[in-house]
Amino acid sequence: MKVASYNLENLFMRPVVMNQQGQAAGKAALQAHATLNAILSKTAYSAADKKRIIALLKELKLDKKDDGGPYALLRQNRGHLLKRPRSGGIEVVANGRGDWIGFVELKREEVNEVATVNTARVINDVDADILGVIEAESRPALLRFSQNVIGKVLGGRPYAHAMLIDGNDDRGIDVAILTRDGYDILSINSHVDDMDDTGRIFSRDCAQFEIATPHGTPVHVLVNHFKSKGYGTAADSNEKRRRQAARVKAIYDKLRQTQELVAVLGDLNDTPDSKPLAPLIDGTDLKDVSKHANFNDDGRPGTYANGTAGNKIDYILLSPALFANIKSAGVERRGVWGGVNGTLFPHYPEVTKAAEAASDHAAIWADIEL
Repeated sequence: MKVASYNLENLFMRPVVMNQQGQAAGKAALQAHATLNAILSKTAYSAADKKRIIALLKELKLDKKDDGGPYALLRQNRGHLLKRPRSGGIEVVANGRGDWIGFVELKREEVNEVATVNTARVINDVDADILGVIEAESRPALLRFSQNVIGKVLGGRPYAHAMLIDGNDDRGIDVAILTRDGYDILSINSHVDDMDDTGRIFSRDCAQFEIATPHGTPVHVLVNHFKSKGYGTAADSNEKRRRQAARVKAIYDKLRQTQELVAVLGDLNDTPDSKPLAPLIDGTDLKDVSKHANFNDDGRPGTYANGTAGNKIDYILLSPALFANIKSAGVERRGVWGGVNGTLFPHYPEVTKAAEAASDHAAIWADIEL
């Protein structure tokens, strides 16, 4: 049984701003979008809230037109958030969430077609039986990608089963799973509404799948995408990931009371020695496949971008019974554009520039003898 995890950074459509994250403007726009929607969800808007709403709309260039910004648009579906007097300026007329229906939405653009094919090339070459997918926009997109790009364009094997439930991120970056024929998805349990004393826990979801192998053996897989470090304060970001790790630990511990074969995988957005991941890495009997003697990282410990140790953020964590039976494991980074000019490590010849890279993430995989 081959298990893999891959952050493929969307299949066909991706928010424009998320292709600008390496630039200050992109990071600022993501922060403004998140902050603005948080304020707009309030029951009542104070004078300070209204002042902040106007400032954020101006930052997103939505002060003159609902769709005037390069990265976002304002949807006022019923009622009005604001007025734009002919004399100029902008005025927030809604006094709270109940006065209007709408939100600020990120604009989307098509993913580079060559990049999409290269994403399929990575998945084809990894050839996992169970593939945890990070950042897919929808189940229909996942099915079209498997059938049309992996199958028809590359002549590979489309996946028999695909499952995705919309998570908590309104940018269309959800977690999903693809499985081969014979690896039937028996059940799925979404954790989008899991709460603690602070509030909702997961930025996307911790999707919990029960999968039957061809021999009928049940394997439980938890697919995750933890809070990124992209915006917000470092303290808030760290605390969010700590809460997520603690909740995944609790889900895992409960599963382990009755199940031996459990995998936790995905983009955890932090390093193995970080405090936020400690509940999961140090507080369970889960073992990181990168620590196995049969793991080949091609000399680079990281899974993101240039593969440095600080970019070790993608994981396959296995229960002891699975870890003990690893035959081989490794990282597939030929879809990543390494370094400024793409010469840092080997990549596919079809990746001729950064825009054609399959993803900024390498796929991580483990082949397990059950």
